[in-house]
Amino acid sequence: MAKVAKLTSKRRKETGPADTSRDDVANWKRSEGVKAPLVAPKMIDGQDPHALTGARDNILEVAIGREVRAFRNKLGINISDLAAATGISVGMLSKIENGMTSPSLTTLQALSRALSVPVTSFFRRYEERRSVTFVKAGEGLAIERRGTRNGHQYHLLGYTGDQSSRVVVEPYMITLTKESDVFPLFQHSGMEFLYMLEGKVVYRHADMRYTMTPGDSLFFDADAPHGPEEMVKLPIRFLSIICYPRADD
Repeated sequence: MAKVAKLTSKRRKETGPADTSRDDVANWKRSEGVKAPLVAPKMIDGQDPHALTGARDNILEVAIGREVRAFRNKLGINISDLAAATGISVGMLSKIENGMTSPSLTTLQALSRALSVPVTSFFRRYEERRSVTFVKAGEGLAIERRGTRNGHQYHLLGYTGDQSSRVVVEPYMITLTKESDVFPLFQHSGMEFLYMLEGKVVYRHADMRYTMTPGDSLFFDADAPHGPEEMVKLPIRFLSIICYPRADD
């Protein structure tokens, strides 16, 4: 019995606590004299909240894996069904879908036949160009909108010409000065998000009023009347992001 207890104690010392946090594990290793690895173990996207998934988007294996999973889900089959149709093991398919291995051409051909798609379709996301807009401080494009005649200054901070997107997103930096007039009657389709950067304003949405100072935000249905009703402290600057469905051509 003593021998079993001693063996259990030794096993606990080798493996560490069974259910504990990452910090507790580190403390346990230090107390037991176990050297921690210099590099954290790799994790699959979605399991590590600190993982930089964007940094992996251009990796060919990840792009192929995402397409394989997307085509499989579109057919409504599980990974076991795909394994049976292709002769590829479930474990290997899991690695392919998670971008953890580089499939051979023979494997891609088998997947192509089972999923009824061309082999080239697996490379679609890898070759796809993604739009991006970079605007230096103070260099947003000054444009005219409905509030321009009321002294509201609009600087467009981003734009995408991608017609495939079903949603249009327009980010603006809006500035109100002593030359600006209040105008709580803006109305347009979509949703709008405001984030206060400077000054103080009483902002109206429908029959509600919100006193906004730096750090405050407001998210609302833009179809209701809205806009600045009282400018308390000038200048006023806030970020406005408007989202609405793209009109059919």
